[in-house]
Amino acid sequence: MAIPTMLGASLLKILKFGLTFTGIELIVLLVGMLISFLISILIIKFLMNYIKKHNFKPFGYYRIILGIVVLLYFFVMK
Repeated sequence: MAIPTMLGASLLKILKFGLTFTGIELIVLLVGMLISFLISILIIKFLMNYIKKHNFKPFGYYRIILGIVVLLYFFVMK
């Protein structure tokens, strides 16, 4: 679901920057996009396997502790 959004945002930035790329800049852009895409696929695959084998308890504890820390920070800094 994020791919069309990210593609649209990237296209807008490219249009805003201008389409005057040198050959090297275009190659760097394309290689960066390809590597980012491949790494994101690997990370998503890893996380889906992790979710299948583990539960969300550590994440829940982390979120509760982080929430308490953030609330304490803002109450103390007041």
